Amino acid sequence: MKNKAFLLGLLSIGFFATSCSSDDNEGETIIPLQGKYNLRQTGTIVGGQEVLIDAPANQSGCPMDYLDLRLSNAAVYGDYNGSECALTESTGTYVRSHNDLTLTINGITTTSDIMNLTNKELKLKDKTTGAITVYSR
Repeated sequence: MKNKAFLLGLLSIGFFATSCSSDDNEGETIIPLQGKYNLRQTGTIVGGQEVLIDAPANQSGCPMDYLDLRLSNAAVYGDYNGSECALTESTGTYVRSHNDLTLTINGITTTSDIMNLTNKELKLKDKTTGAITVYSR
């Protein structure tokens, strides 16, 4: 069950679409990527419109699952599960190249477009599946 929730979280990351402002940095955001992000919404694009729902990977009554991107390029995915809200952390790495974010956690690699990165939000869109994932700081 925890692996299923973790994979759902990773898919959520992939589905997470964000948009960066276009300015002197050719559309690339200059906000630091490092930080802890709480999983908030997942979705996709239907008929040219984003359709987002509250993240089903978050267990009711527990803290939100999270993605912690560390300065060392370590990535930690936290999954709260069960009646005791037990925390399972899965670790891996991340690489940012311009507006692409590649995450490798538990041997699973996903590459997403960083569509929005602000002091309050990280929004990703999986390059393979089109899945959108929205995180908040």
